[in-house]
Order: sequence, then C-alpha cells, then structure tokens
Amino acid sequence: MRLSLRARATLAAVLLFGATLAVASALLVSTLERHLTAASDELARARIHDLLVQAGSGELPATLRNVDDDGVAQVVDGQGRVVAASANIAGAGRVSDLDPGASYVVRTVRGPDDDETETYRLWAAATATPGGRVTVYLGNSLEAVDEASAALRRALWVGVPLVTLVLGLATWLVLGRALGRLDRIRAEVDDITEERLDRRVDGDGVPDEVGRLAATMNAMLARLEDAAQRQRDLVADVSHDLQGPLATQRVALELALADPGRIDADRLRAEVLGATGQLERLVGDLLVLAAADDGVPARPVPLDLDVLVLEEARRARAGATVEVDTAEVSAAPVAADPDELRRVVRNLLDNATTHAASRVEVAVRVDGDRVRLDVRDDGPGVATADREVVFERFHRGDPARSRGTGSGLGLAIVRSLVQRAGGVVELLPDDPDRPGARFRVELPRLRGGGT
Repeated sequence: MRLSLRARATLAAVLLFGATLAVASALLVSTLERHLTAASDELARARIHDLLVQAGSGELPATLRNVDDDGVAQVVDGQGRVVAASANIAGAGRVSDLDPGASYVVRTVRGPDDDETETYRLWAAATATPGGRVTVYLGNSLEAVDEASAALRRALWVGVPLVTLVLGLATWLVLGRALGRLDRIRAEVDDITEERLDRRVDGDGVPDEVGRLAATMNAMLARLEDAAQRQRDLVADVSHDLQGPLATQRVALELALADPGRIDADRLRAEVLGATGQLERLVGDLLVLAAADDGVPARPVPLDLDVLVLEEARRARAGATVEVDTAEVSAAPVAADPDELRRVVRNLLDNATTHAASRVEVAVRVDGDRVRLDVRDDGPGVATADREVVFERFHRGDPARSRGTGSGLGLAIVRSLVQRAGGVVELLPDDPDRPGARFRVELPRLRGGGT
C-alpha cells in the first residue's frame, strides 16, 4: 500500500529527528564520561603529587589517607614490598606491576574495593627517597562516572522516544492542516470547468507558501479566462470578417446565375476578385500571427532598414492620396528577417496613410546601439480609450477616424514581428503642437555595417 504524502513526510521527519537525537545522545553521554574522567584525572594527579612529596621527604605514613572512599593508594619499594597503603587495601599485595619510569603513567584497570571489584584509573609514578626508589600507585574509582552516564542513558532512553513521538504527532497535525488547505485548493480548481473560468480559489489570506500557491492559481485562472475570451473573440472576429467577402461573392454569383444573359462580366469580376482579395489578406495575416505564436524561429540576415523603408514609401505613394515624406531617413543597419521587417514597415505605412489627413512623415536613425523607425501621420490621432489596446488583434478603433477597411490585424502583426526581431514598438504620447499618431519601432543595431 502506497503511503500518503502526509504519512511519508511524517515518517521521514520522525526517522530523521530520531536518528539525529540518537547520535546527539551518544555524543552527550560520551562527552559527559570524558569530562568526568578528565576531572577525576586532574584530582588524581594532584593526590599522587602529594604522595610523591611525602615519600621523598620520608614523611610517608603507613596508612595513606590522601584518598577518598572511592580510591586506592599504595607505595611499593624497590624490592616490591608494600610500605604504605590506603585503609581499604591494607594488607593486600601489590596492586600493579606497572613501572612508570621517570614520568606519570595512567591505565584503566580492575581492582578490589572492600568486598567489590571496581574499575579504576590507575596512576603510577616513581621518586627517590632516603630509603631508595619507591613507586606510588593511586587509583580513582570510575563508579561515579559510570553511575552518572548510566543515569543519563536511562533518561535518554525514555526522553528521546518521547520527544520523537511528540515531534511526529506535531508534524502529522501541522502537515494535516497545510495539506488540508492544499486539498481544498485542489478541490476548488477541480470544480472549475471551461465554462466557469471566472471562479477563483479562496486563498484564506495567509501569506505563506499555500497562500502564494492560491494567488498563483488565481493568476493562472485569470490568464486562462483571458485566453479563452480572446479565443472566443478571435473566432467571432474571424467569422465576421469572413462573412462579408463571402456574402459579396455569394450575392454576385447568385445574381449572375439568376439572369445569365444580363451578366456584367467586369462588375462580376471586380466583386468576386475584390472579395477574394479581402479573404486572402485576412488569411495571410492570420498565418503570419500563427507562425509568430507557434514560435517558428526567425531567419535574420544583415540588411539596411533605410533601403527597405524607401522602397515601401515609394509603394505607399503610388496608392495613397497623401504625401509620404522620407527626408529624415538615414542609414540604419540591422539584422532581421527581410520579409518580416518589410511587413512591419508596410503595415505601419498603410496604417498611417489610412488615417492621415494630408501627410505622413517617416524617420529612420541610429541612436547608440539601437535603430529607431518613426512613422507619424497628421490624422485625428488615437483616442485615449484605444491607446492601451491599439496593438490588440482585430482592434479597429472608431470607424469614423479612418478611410477604407482593414482586418484589424496590422498593428498586432507589427508587434509580434518586431518582438521576434528582438525589438519593441510603441505608440508615443500625443504632441499637443502636432496632431496625429506617431509609432516608434526600436531594433538592435547591427555592428559593422549593413548589406
């Protein structure tokens, strides 16, 4: 059976914390024993030093009292005879054959203590006396150390499992609360369908990870709702734009079929081909946007933006009733897809000539590491309400402001293609001294020249 996330996390926390406490407990006991033993050793060194001084001065008593009840002391002469001993080992033989030489020597040994056998830290040292060389043995029982460490172990054997159990319970409860909030969010999101994208997740106002997740889910739902709305708008707009030319073609063909003898071939050709041209332009614009949305990589090559702008300006003059001024066009090398950049310039010029009253100004210049293309018209400008959505797809603004019709995709295509070229496009703020709209495109400058 697969454990739940709550159970796995709690088990992992318990095992990790339990192992950490076990290691820490072992280190604690070891540290306690080491410190207690070190303290006992310091006391033993002081006591054996005192015994050496007494032996060297010949003032050594037969019964040594410079030890406590848990210790033993013994002085042995050069022939191995015990010349002095503590009361608890009086009459006993030599406690050790350890020869310390000229320095202090310490060993852990087992030795008698009244009717018991204890573990001692046995110190040995030798000194010269009026009666010859003697060896002093001093042992401190480790019983107190063992009892202290045993008491600590017993406490830890009870405390560590208890603390681990309490931690496991706390982890289970905390995770239950957190995962309960996550499960509530999951249930709410699971209940949101395509038809109910306006619903949002209740984040309960807590600014933690779960609260931030709820905020992220709500932001995602807002994007999905916006995308769904834009998809519905796209379908409606495309359907509307296709309906016009298709209806024109249908009416023209039905009239021609109703009275074949009175067909005006030129008029029929103009109506049918005109509607077909509108359909082709719309489909072409949609294909350009689809390619940009699909992330099809651009194929940039070095080119001169000024040359391309001058070519498109000549084309615009041929079909426009307004003046197209290119006096401010100067050399500007860039790296971009030629067809896409031409489409950008053409759409901006078509938009400007459509809205201009009498004049369109085009400027191209290099500004540091950027190339700027400005297209200005002297038309009525862009309404304040439309400035934020002028680059949206199928946005046409106020029909009374323009002459002719369009698909509403021109500026959307400009934005998509400029972004693919690594640039930006913007509608500059209105100039109170010069009416009209001014669009600016900025592209990275190509170092080292152009084509």
